[in-house]
Amino acid sequence: MLTCYNIENNRIVECAKEDAILSFYAEPSAEEINELVSTHHLHEYDVHSSLDLNELSRLDFDDDYTLVIIKNPRNYSAPVNLLFEVNSIGIFLFKKKMIVVTDENLQLFEKKQTLKIKTLNDILIKILYTTIMHFVEHLKVMDMIAEELEQKINQSMGNKYLLMMFKLEKSLVYYLDGVNSNAKVIDKIKTTAAKLGFTEDNVELIEDIQIENQQCQKQTEIYLSILTGLMDARGSIVGNNLSVLIKRLT
Repeated sequence: MLTCYNIENNRIVECAKEDAILSFYAEPSAEEINELVSTHHLHEYDVHSSLDLNELSRLDFDDDYTLVIIKNPRNYSAPVNLLFEVNSIGIFLFKKKMIVVTDENLQLFEKKQTLKIKTLNDILIKILYTTIMHFVEHLKVMDMIAEELEQKINQSMGNKYLLMMFKLEKSLVYYLDGVNSNAKVIDKIKTTAAKLGFTEDNVELIEDIQIENQQCQKQTEIYLSILTGLMDARGSIVGNNLSVLIKRLT
């Protein structure tokens, strides 16, 4: 699905295709992928890399465009599954236009816009910041779920809630890998700021984003460490509850 945007009054607004400086392809069809390759002259490998969940974040310079691939949390709406996953976003930055490709319909520009948007580089910074905040929001939800599961495990004699905790732990591993991968790209963007045409204000914002991402990284590490440390203890509680029940039956 293609959504087109332009910059108006320092904001990103939806517009007609012919007026767009930003083309956002969410879950592109085979026809749209062909359009990206044939009309916009993107390398097919780069397009498919943008749709690959396992692709690492990276920054590459091509003759016609700059490719930035970053990791972003997938939309989560399944309370039973409890598995939070990470997808990829491909950002193709040309001199006068930008193309964003991902395998999910993300709300990158519909939320409150606090940054003033004047150039394509501002949009790139906006996407990086939105991605970090997306990780932070999901971490808060995961922390709340973990607390609820702890209470249920304390009263349970089965493995149901313990298995849910394992999935939550697995999700945190995915998130930590994604945040770490993004950190390398943000560092490289700062290093190559002059080549990308960044202004001093852009560089200052990138430095702020570096700090935000580092805090997100530390927060993820703490949650993962705590959850991992509790897993053995919670498993022992389940076993102890079962032993007490067997003793009473005996």
